[in-house]
Amino acid sequence: MSTDRYAVIGNPIGHSKSPLIHRLFAEQTGEQLTYEAILAPLGDFASCLREFLREGRGVNVTVPFKEQAWALVDQHSKAAQRAGAVNTIMRLEDGQLLGDNTDGKGLVRDIQVNAGVSLAGLKVLLVGAGGAARGVIQPLLEAGPAQLCVVNRTVSKAEELATLFVDQGPISAAGFNWIEEPVDLIINATSASLGGEVPDISPKLIRPGHTLCYDMMYANDATPFNRWAAELGAARCLDGLGMLVEQAAEAFLLWRGVRPDTAPVLAALR
Repeated sequence: MSTDRYAVIGNPIGHSKSPLIHRLFAEQTGEQLTYEAILAPLGDFASCLREFLREGRGVNVTVPFKEQAWALVDQHSKAAQRAGAVNTIMRLEDGQLLGDNTDGKGLVRDIQVNAGVSLAGLKVLLVGAGGAARGVIQPLLEAGPAQLCVVNRTVSKAEELATLFVDQGPISAAGFNWIEEPVDLIINATSASLGGEVPDISPKLIRPGHTLCYDMMYANDATPFNRWAAELGAARCLDGLGMLVEQAAEAFLLWRGVRPDTAPVLAALR
């Protein structure tokens, strides 16, 4: 009996924790599979994907190929359709490719289950208007916040997202420095932390001892965004490692029909 093959494809990919995460999931659930990391050339993601999926059963797609992946699959889940990006692909029995986006589900589950914070009725600020932000808006709105405001340096991009999701819930758009009143939750969906920077948003957004801050990036130490938030007295600062593990569990569920217990895996990674 051959073992089912899965992979994560990206560029860069050397830092990826996904192979370890899925190995731990497989050990825990008794599923027979292998999971590898594949570096795709920036200009040749499509053939790299097709080559692997000739035999492979599914892939995760990471930066910078999620939008390309969306265009290459035959069917889209509701989440992928809205997100305009695909991070999980499954080869169906008939050979067609199904694209899903598990990022938003992973983020919401990390906040609500792992951190124990209900999003219902909260004022939420989503910083950034790129693919990472777009991928999480629908699940955030489905969790019932009082308001979700997308802020971005280029306001027109934030406005595009607000227009795109206006039928899903209370969403608005603003520039980085337009809002000065405190909010309940700030989610950093920019990649500023990777460059050691912090988005140019007002310190007044943080109410000391109350506001929760979440950086979708993760690192061994506190990210620059979370250091900034902690200095301003944020109640809690969370990074994106929990989101990574939770979105991986959603992908595993799609592929194998079983959802692993994420708590021991997250503890092992910490």
